[in-house]
Amino acid sequence: MKLYIVPTPIGNLKDITIRAIEILKSVDLILAEDTRTSKFLCQQYAIETRLQAYHKDNEHKVVENIVQQIKSGTTMALVSDAGTPAISDPGFLLVRACLKEGVDVECLPGATAFVPALVNAGFPTDRFIFEGILPHQKGRQKRLQALQHETRTIIFYESPYRVLKLLNECKEYFGEERKISISRELTKKFEENFRGSIAEAILHFTQKEPKGEFVIVLEGEVADVTVAKTNKEKYGK
Repeated sequence: MKLYIVPTPIGNLKDITIRAIEILKSVDLILAEDTRTSKFLCQQYAIETRLQAYHKDNEHKVVENIVQQIKSGTTMALVSDAGTPAISDPGFLLVRACLKEGVDVECLPGATAFVPALVNAGFPTDRFIFEGILPHQKGRQKRLQALQHETRTIIFYESPYRVLKLLNECKEYFGEERKISISRELTKKFEENFRGSIAEAILHFTQKEPKGEFVIVLEGEVADVTVAKTNKEKYGK
């Protein structure tokens, strides 16, 4: 009894691992966020395993049935359209249900968009906070307010339709001079990595229409070095 969590490429299809292909060929069923997207990937690697839809709109309804099928001997793999399932994609509910029922879960290593975006940014990588996709309305401002004095590097996912909205909110909550790195269409033909201040980013994407999927990496709040030095001299700490 086992569920495999299989990461798929975030853009360039060559980024899939040999082991991922082997697993997808060996299981009885592939649970896919969008069967059309996954079918194209499978065709590229001669994967003939049957596909079944598993997405945010049906996962609550089908999760228990899927767990019972696995317990009955059906081996399954879960994939999302791109990247690692359960990271801003469906998967958490199924993993939790499997573990509760004593079903083994094995997650393969692989593509996740925020990792290359974080490394590309040039900000500290030893400590960071992944916020994923912010709520579109309720709770959005409260989340941003809570991050105002966050010293760790902050990572967001955003669609092209709300990039400028988020950048203007970042300007309001973090200041226009805060450093930011924006990656779009990672690993694809038109990959772009923009680095600069929030003000410069707003100008850039006002002049250039945002297209593709975005990962926004924001520098954490930097302590005032002058104040810290003064306190050390005055208080010895």
